[in-house]
Parts: sequence; structure tokens; C-alpha cells
Amino acid sequence: MTLNEVSRRELGSFLRSRRERIDPTTVGLPGGRRRRTAGLRREEVAILAGVSPTWYTYLEQGRSINPSVEVLDSLARVLKLSEDEWSYLHLLAYGQQTFGDDVRDEPRMEALIWQLVEAHDPHQPVFAANQIADILAWNTSAVEWFTDFGKLPEGRRNAVWWTFMDPLARERLVYWEEEARDVMGRLRAVSARRPGDTRLTSLVADLNDGSPDFRAWWKDHSISGQTPRLRWLRHPVHGIRAMNLMVAYPVGTEEIGIEFHLPRDADGDVADARVAGTEIHRLMSRPQTPAISG
Repeated sequence: MTLNEVSRRELGSFLRSRRERIDPTTVGLPGGRRRRTAGLRREEVAILAGVSPTWYTYLEQGRSINPSVEVLDSLARVLKLSEDEWSYLHLLAYGQQTFGDDVRDEPRMEALIWQLVEAHDPHQPVFAANQIADILAWNTSAVEWFTDFGKLPEGRRNAVWWTFMDPLARERLVYWEEEARDVMGRLRAVSARRPGDTRLTSLVADLNDGSPDFRAWWKDHSISGQTPRLRWLRHPVHGIRAMNLMVAYPVGTEEIGIEFHLPRDADGDVADARVAGTEIHRLMSRPQTPAISG
């Protein structure tokens, strides 16, 4: 199967999953028990989007057709796609960005990433990851609050794998399901950019085999973006603590994200991550293709 065929198949599967979640009554159509399928029918999506039902059926079937930007935007409107889902839809339809070799094959870059991670406050967890969440560098605080990434088996030093497969993740991540769905949604988004990445394909296959939660949620085609937010962590000695999560990207390195856990202020209010990370932003810039991180 060619890369284009993979993308067309994923596009059709994604469109089908999105129309099945739409309540017909929210778009002015009757509901009721007579409906044989959940959500909207193909014909209904086509009519609402202003396209031929046959053409839309072919699109869902993964046939070799080229939808225009206007048609995709119309489908996104009908299917009530989020901004992240809209971007994912366009990536699947129009092609993927190329990706280079794994950063770990470049000793100089690896050393620089380790320097950046270790230069941050050692009392705050920091780690770096590539687009598919392979952990590349981490500080001692990350070991203390998450896990000792250096002791993970070869090929398993990955934030998505750790979240779903290591029981310790459910102890350390206070809101485990929210975190798990988020990191999985970002892996799904990245998959549109990397259809030929054998490492990603293998990772998804192994997670589908090993985690019932991942297997069930992956079918939902949920898409997540990377935004600053709070992350709640549980430590066996220090207890539960909320930290400001912010991911930054080294200039000129589009496939690596460095994940900072910044402190809250003394009053317990959430400190503004943009202010707390001013110095970080002097060295970093965010590319169009974010890494998953954790």
C-alpha cells in the first residue's frame, strides 16, 4: 500500500468517525429510532456540504479523488471539526510534511538537547521528546516525578508507551485518563504527517495489542493540540502538586519539544506560563510541526 493510499484510507475513516458523532437534530434533521446508524448518513453529510452523495461516498471509501479546499472546509463545518481536527483533515487530504532522521543519530544535536534540559532548574521536571514522543533527554527531577527513563527497555523510552503501559503512570499522573487521551490524540495528529514512519506504525500496533484503553480510544480518531496547561502530579513523598506545563522548541529543530513543568506562585494561583517562560522563549521558537512530548 502506497503512502497516498494510507492517507486516503485514514481520511475516509476519520470522516466516518466524525459524522457518526453528530446528532442529526443539531443540524436540523429528524432523529428517532428508525435510524440504522449512529450520527449522520453519508447522503446527509453530502447534501449539507453541497457535494454529490456519490462523490462523498467515494471520499469515505478512500478512492483516488482530490477534494478542494472549499469542499474540505464545508465538510469541516458540517462535521463541527475543531481547529486541530481541521488541520488533521487537510494534512490527510493534501499530503504530509517530510521528516528527517531521528535526532538521536546526530551526536552534536543530542548533546545540545541534554545541555538545554540540564540547564533548567533541577527542582522542576524537564524532558525532551521527538514528534512521536520518544524521550531523548531528561533531568533528575523528571526521574523523581515521572520515572527513570534511562531504565526503560530499548524502544520503550516513549511518553505514550509509558502512559498506557507502565502502572506507575497511573500513580504519578493524577488525572490519568485525561493525560492519556491527550497524548494519544497528539500521536494521532502526528500520524497524518508521518504515514511512512515505521517506528510510529510499530508503536501504534504494539499499543493496540497491549492496552485495551488505547485500542478503544484510538478508534475514536480524537485529535489533540499542544497548549500550555496545568498538569497534576503525585509524588510518594511530596504529595500532589500542580505545575504549569509548557512545551518549547529549539530554534532550527522542528522535531524536538522540550517539556517544562514550571512552578505556581506562592499564593497557589496559576502563574502565567508566558511570563515564567520568558527566558526560555528567548532561546526557543515554536514550529508548525510540534512534537508530542508527554
